[in-house]
Formats: sequence, structure tokens, C-alpha cells
Amino acid sequence: MPRTALLLSTTLLSTALLAAVLTPTASQAADDPAPVPVDRFEGEVPFASQPAEGIFTWGGDGDDPPALQLTARADAPEGEKVLTGAYDISGYGGFTHDFAADRPAHDWSARRGIRLWWEGQDSGKKIPFEIKDGGANGEASELWTTSFTDDFTGWKQVELPFTGFAYRTDYQPVGGIDHVLGLTGMWGYAVTLPVGVKGRFAMDDVELYGRADQALRAKVTTDAAVYPVREGGTATVSVTVATTGSAPLDEPVTVAYATTGGTADPGRDYTPVTGTLTFPAGTASGATRTVKVRTLRDTTGEPAETVPLQLTVTGAKAPAETPQVVVDANGLPYLDARSPVRKRVADLLSRMSLEEKAGQMTQAERGAVGEGADVTAYQLGSLLSGGGSTPTPNTPEAWAEMIDGFQLRALATRLQIPLIYGVDAVHGHNNLVGATIMPHNIGIGATRDPQLAQRTGAVTASEVRATGVPWDFAPCVCVSRDERWGRSYESFGEDPALVESMETVIQGLQGRADGRDLKNDDKVLATAKHFVGDGGTEYGSSTTGTYTIDQGVTKVTRQQLEAVHLAPYRTAVDRGIGTVMPSYSSLDVLGDGQGPVKMHARADMINGVLKGRMGFDGFVISDWNAVDQLPGDYPSRVRTAVNAGVDMMMVPYGYQDFASTLIGQVNAGQVSRKRIDDAVSRILTQKFRLGLFEHPYARTDNASKIGGAAHRAVARQAAAQSQVLLKNSGGVLPLRKTQKVYVAGSNADDLGNQTGGWTVTWQGASGTHTQGTTILDAMREDGDVTYSKDASAPTAGYDVGVVVVGETPYAEGVGDVGNGHSLQLSAADRAAVDRVCAAMKCAVLIVSGRPLLVGDRLGAIDALVASWLPGTEGDGVADVLYGKRPFTGRLPVTWPRSEAQLPINVGDTSYDPQFPYGWGLTTLAKTPTGGAATLRALGVAAAAAERAGSDRAGRALVARARLIVQQKVGADVTAAVAKPFADADHLSLTGRYAEAVRKLAEAYRAA
Repeated sequence: MPRTALLLSTTLLSTALLAAVLTPTASQAADDPAPVPVDRFEGEVPFASQPAEGIFTWGGDGDDPPALQLTARADAPEGEKVLTGAYDISGYGGFTHDFAADRPAHDWSARRGIRLWWEGQDSGKKIPFEIKDGGANGEASELWTTSFTDDFTGWKQVELPFTGFAYRTDYQPVGGIDHVLGLTGMWGYAVTLPVGVKGRFAMDDVELYGRADQALRAKVTTDAAVYPVREGGTATVSVTVATTGSAPLDEPVTVAYATTGGTADPGRDYTPVTGTLTFPAGTASGATRTVKVRTLRDTTGEPAETVPLQLTVTGAKAPAETPQVVVDANGLPYLDARSPVRKRVADLLSRMSLEEKAGQMTQAERGAVGEGADVTAYQLGSLLSGGGSTPTPNTPEAWAEMIDGFQLRALATRLQIPLIYGVDAVHGHNNLVGATIMPHNIGIGATRDPQLAQRTGAVTASEVRATGVPWDFAPCVCVSRDERWGRSYESFGEDPALVESMETVIQGLQGRADGRDLKNDDKVLATAKHFVGDGGTEYGSSTTGTYTIDQGVTKVTRQQLEAVHLAPYRTAVDRGIGTVMPSYSSLDVLGDGQGPVKMHARADMINGVLKGRMGFDGFVISDWNAVDQLPGDYPSRVRTAVNAGVDMMMVPYGYQDFASTLIGQVNAGQVSRKRIDDAVSRILTQKFRLGLFEHPYARTDNASKIGGAAHRAVARQAAAQSQVLLKNSGGVLPLRKTQKVYVAGSNADDLGNQTGGWTVTWQGASGTHTQGTTILDAMREDGDVTYSKDASAPTAGYDVGVVVVGETPYAEGVGDVGNGHSLQLSAADRAAVDRVCAAMKCAVLIVSGRPLLVGDRLGAIDALVASWLPGTEGDGVADVLYGKRPFTGRLPVTWPRSEAQLPINVGDTSYDPQFPYGWGLTTLAKTPTGGAATLRALGVAAAAAERAGSDRAGRALVARARLIVQQKVGADVTAAVAKPFADADHLSLTGRYAEAVRKLAEAYRAA
């Protein structure tokens, strides 16, 4: 599910208040002070970056930063030169003037605003303009934004009053400072240029103008925008006046208030109030007055009613919104928590208008709705945080406060249907800094431990719900069939039987299959994704940007579809999965005559198979903007997806268009009202099951457990059990505390590489961006360790070397092989391996989301470990390296010899990998011994266990047989060994223990 990191979106910025475009004389007051130059563009400011003062460009990719120069112009509004530039921006781009960070910030608080000369091109485009307020420097400040429209030709002076700037809610470079435009610590400005058009610009003479008035330095706020109150109760509205720098008021501020308008009847539903609040000159900043609005009780059940409190402010800036008192809905059957869910759903549905139903089917991105007024205006049913879409600061408290603020907006609607908020918590609450980050699914698959998988899900659910989020877009139950896929690590493995066995994670997230636990404060609604076949797309079939395999085409027979890709969804439905997300990819079922069809359009699969044959009773949520990938115009795309069975549309920034289009399609008879009612019923059912009507706000009792020792212990165990020992010549592992260990490699001391993509941001990042322990730090706790990242330090005098290499973070198709990625180690990693392994006994750990090709170096490597992406708890890796825990992990995917073999999977007719599916040596103190006779005896016992239905005994017998085979084979895995060995692991997962032992005996004979 692609997610932006909420970059400098001109679409969002264009919604800011438009600045007035005025001639200088139009706003010049007789007593205004002379303007103060900021930029004259005569060469006094260099093109440079922080910490020096300078102008610099930026953009979404290499082509997006504009080209800037100082140009001599005879028509320059001031001086001889102007700043000119050319641009052709596809993502985002612009330029910044940052003031020097080694000097004091500028004080603009005495001025009315900032103005500049702009050479208009009459493009009709909005030009966002930002100023940088507070913080340590220009790149660690608060961004405040406004814009002007290029709807003129030639030079014009554009005035941007500071009162017109708004705090950016879609993107801030740092944690929140004070959310107040102080103007006393200014660090510069930035201009964002139009996207999607090739153009040029010229500007000159940026300066501060005018004299600040108190309305700039003082503002009136209320403690909330919405005040829900039970019928008969009294709402208390706190009105506060605050000033820049917390100085006392220079002049009096008055606030006239009156209850007027709304849906409630004065005198019948509430007692009207009017009056004036006065804050005299000299009043301290932060002073508060209150207005009380008393509601009246009656005996009639009714929906919620609104009482706006109109505020007229003199002497200060008024609140951005008119506060509303909301008299809660009451006395209606759907509000009765004792009533069965189906009856509550039916009653609520019967009261809803088409517009309200369309709202429930609409999901927007939090960054698109600002403070949340559109949640009320469009009666939205859901919001989400995309990867990297987080509150400022990114803390549990800020998450809960943010979501409660949005929920408050939902409770201002007529029927007060709560929002359901969703996040991609795919390996822990990975958007949250400080959360417990688990190994990615490929590592969980390597543990072969369903109970542990369930525990990791439970930890994730607890941490997610404690921040106010009741819905997780996880788990991915894809079956990864090609390691070149950038989402390989999101899969538990290549064998559907392995994926099914790991779906215990659903119970960890949701609780019991009947949904009775969803209302608990440590459970969340889970999502099985991506329906169906996303792990089977053909290499080279993707048409999305530069992707090579992600979002491509899966070509399968009907039998392959059922056995490989649909099987995990049957299990998910049986486990009570609450939501399902279709795939971006297309499905081409050979022989059905349809050819490749986008999954969001496949009614035969969503309505027919998932909801019909499988009996799925949850709701289907689209992927991010997936409706836009369907053919046809927008109305046809909407009706196709909805009619195919998509119940809620994830339309992050297009929620207004979707809702209005859906309503239009229903009114035109293109989407039936019955279909709408089915979708909304499914959505409401899950909201009732989650207990959101009774507890809409965050329940933070478990917040203290986030990132705590108990949760990290689970992640540590998962990291340890996920480590797969592929080779161990001479018993190099486990290490001994007495050994002198030389550690090298790019991934030994990099928490970001260790956690991978989908960590804090969508793509993840190298470096330290959350709390955790690197593999190096953990090893230092256990032994005598020297570290040299590039292995340039002298290598003499060490007992053993540990080289930790692998990939840097990526997510989705960005990580596809052929899209800037390969399955080869980097040159630096290869050099580190070669240097260390030539000098001493060595163990190589590969930290990656998929197998990497190491066959050309395998002979020089004594021990090889697949570490996958172990998460924040590097201690788990050190635990097995130093023998605190034995290596027990097994390959969840086949480890290929070469890229030419791909795709290669268990069950293939031709199968000759470097290491087979299921391979994993152990460092158990007591390793089973024996030969052919022992294997025959194990086969007899396995058959008996199978007849008795004793899965535990059957698995234990197969495990003994597997270890005996591996002990004989060593690292010399031939095709004759690999195929029956891999087949045995699949057979064991499907309960055919006797046949599994027979296959292992075949591998033993071939060794």
C-alpha cells in the first residue's frame, strides 16, 4: 500500500488563505515605518545551505529542483538584478532562503507582513509561500504558509500579511514547537513552485512592511471546536486570549457571543445566551473566560442537534472556527449497547441519508483534513495515517490527542457515527517513534512458531489501540513467489501452508474469531491483504512507474489460484478477519477469457469468492487511491470498484470527489441502493463490534506499555527465533564470551537498516530514527568486540570475525529488483566480507528483506546467517550468536543460487537452490543422531502420530528427522537433496508427517 511521506504538497498548500495582491499604495498607512529589506537579489546572499546563510533549491527527485540565477534586468523593480528561475516539476520543488544558523534569528514581530515583487505569467497557478518560525534554525523550525495566485502579467508587488499565514498540518520538519506564529525567531522563507507545468519565474525585493497591530500579536481561541453534551447538560466553552511572547495586552479585547443558527431549537432544546467578554488592556496572555450553554431535556428520542456559538472579536484575531455545542443523540435504538449488533445496524441504517452513507464509505488521509472540519462537513466514516503521516510530536500522547480531535468532529454529525481510524502497523506500531518494532513477516515465518506469531500480534494491537487507533492494515497474507518483489518481506513465506500457519497473528490482533474481544482496549480490527495473488505477479509485468513486479499481473490456472493464493484467505475468514484489502495487481486466470483484470474491479473474486463462497462478513477497504488505477473516467471507476464489492474507498486526498461521485452514480441508477446498504452495514457492524459507539475516544491505559520491557522481550524472542543458520563449518557459532571478535559491515550498527521499510516512514531510512538496540550494541554487551564498518581497521589478533551486511530500507515497488535494487551485496559489503573472511574464521549475517546471492563467496564463509529484518531488538540476534538461545529458524523462502533461477519455489519440478525451503541448522546442545534406520523408525512413529491426530508429536518427529538429514548434508546441498527436503517441510505443515519423514529419508540417501 503506497504511502507518501506527506511531502511539500502544493495541492494542500493551495487551500491556505490567499494573500491579498495589492499595489504598495493600496495598503500603505501614513505612519507606517520604512520597509526592511530581506532579499534584494543583488548578490548579497549566496547560493548556500545551512548553517551558512543562503538560497538553496529542493525537490522530490533529481529533476524537480528549479534552476536559479541572479539576472540583470532593466525592468527590475528594485536595484539592477532579480532572482530568476526555470522549472519543470513532477513531484514537488522550490527554493528557500535560510538565515545563518550561527547568528541570532530575526525579529519580524513589529511588522504587518512580508511582500515581494513577482513577474506574473498569468498561469492561474497558486504559489505557496512559507515562513520559518522558531526552533533551532531554518531546517528545524515551524512552517507557516499562505499563497498568492499568478493571475496577472508583468511585475506586481504581492503583500502577504502575517495574519494570513496558517500553521502547516500536512508537513512539519520537526516536532511541534508551540504552534504559535511568534515572529520573534524567524529563520527565512520558502517558495513552492507549480507542479505539472513547465515554466519560469522572476521575483525581486522581498521586504517586511507595515506596522504590526494587536490583531496580529493577539488571538482569541476556544478550548475546542465541538462541545458534545448530553441532553439536559450544560456545555462550558472556555475563551482564551493569548499574545505573541506572552506579553500583556496593549489594548482591550472584546468578544461578543451569541447562540444562533444550528439545528437545535432555542427555548425548546437549549436556553439562548448572549453577552460580551472583555479582556482589558494589561490582561495577561492566557487569560480565560467561560460561556455556559444549558441544554434542555425532553422525552423524545432524537438525533444530535447543534448550537453554534457565534463569536465577534475586536482587538485580536478571532478563532478559525465557530465553536458548536452538540446535544448528543439520545433515545434511539442504535444507541442501546444491550441490543444485538445486527439490530443496531438495521436501525441506524434506516435513519441514514444517502449522503451519510456515502460518507461512511469514504476514507481520507489525516493530512488532507487539517484540523478535521471536513470530517463533519462530509460525514466521513474513516481516516488513516499513511506511512510517515504522524502527529507532531510523534508520541503516544500526541497520537491519542490527534485522533480524539478527529473523533470529536465525527460526533458533531447528526447521527454521531464515530470514525474508524486505520494505520499500517505491519511489524509493530511502526509509524510511532519508540514503539516495539517486530521482525518483518518474513522473519516471523522463519520462526515457524504460530504461538509466537500470535504474541507479536497481541503486542502490536496493544500498542496501536493505546494511541487511539482501532484498525490495523495487517497482516499481509500474500504468498511471495518471487524474491525480486519489493514486498517480499511482507510475506510469511512462499508456501501457502506456512502463511496459513502464521495467521494466528490475526487472533493476536483481534482476539477470538467471533469478534467478541474487539471492544477490548488491547485489540484492533485486522486486515488481510492484498486480495488476491499479489505475491504471484510476473517479473516485468508492472505498469506502475519504474516498478518491475509490484502491482503487476498474476497469471495462474484456476487450480493454482485456489491452492496457492486463495488458501490463506479461507483461513483468514475462518479466523474472523474484520477487513480485507484488494491488491493493486491484476489477475489473469488462464482460460477464463477475461485476461488481466485489476483486482479492485473483479466482482467475481470479491463478491463471488470472498463474500459469497467464503462467507466473509467484514468489509472490503480499497488500497491507497487504487480506484484511480481502474480504466475509464472517474464515475465509471467508482461504480466499477463499488459494484465489484469494495465497501470503503481509500481516497486520501480525493474524498470530496469520491463522495459526490458515488452519490451521483446512485442517483443515476448505476450503483444500487441495496449495494450501498450492504457496504454501510458491513462498516457499521465492525464499528459496533469495536465498541466505538460506547468508547469513541482513545483508551490510553496501556500507553505505558508501549516500547516497554515486556513488549520488547517478545520482539527479542521473535528476532532470535527468526535467525536462520544456513552454514556453520567448524562450529564457528555460537561465539564464546572469551573470544576477541572483529565486527564489520554496513548493517552491524544501523537501526534503520535493521528495521527496514515501513518504519516511522513509508520507505524507512538508514540511521537511527526510533529507539532500539543495534546488533553491534547487543554484541558489545555479550563479548569482547572491536568494530570497523568497512573492515579497514587491522584484522590481526582476532579469534573470529562477524560481518553484518545486506540491504538498505525500501518498501513496495520502490524495492523491486531492477528498480534501483538487486540481489547482490553492495561493493562495500563484498569488500568487507572478503577482507574479514580472508583474515580469520568468519560468520556473515545478511540483514535483508529477501535472500541475497552469496554463492560466489560461500566457500570463504565459515558461517552464514539469514538475519532478515529483525526489528528494534538486536539483542535477539546477539542471543543466538552467543548461544543464549539456540538457532532454530528455518527458511520461509527458497535461497537461490542465481537470479536466473527466479522464480524458484518449493514444489517446483526443477529445484536446485543454494539452500532449500525449510533449511535451518541448529546450535542445540543435544542434536539428534542416527542414520537410515533411525529415519525408518521415525517414519513409523510419524504415521502413528498422524493416525492419532497428534500434531505436536508429528511435528517433533519430523523435526528430529530434519536435523539428522542436515547434519549429514552440511553445506553441500545438491538438487537431489534439496527437492525432497523442501517438500518435507511443506508436507509437515499440512499434517502429512509420515510422508514428510519419507521425503527426508530420500534426501538423506541422496546426500
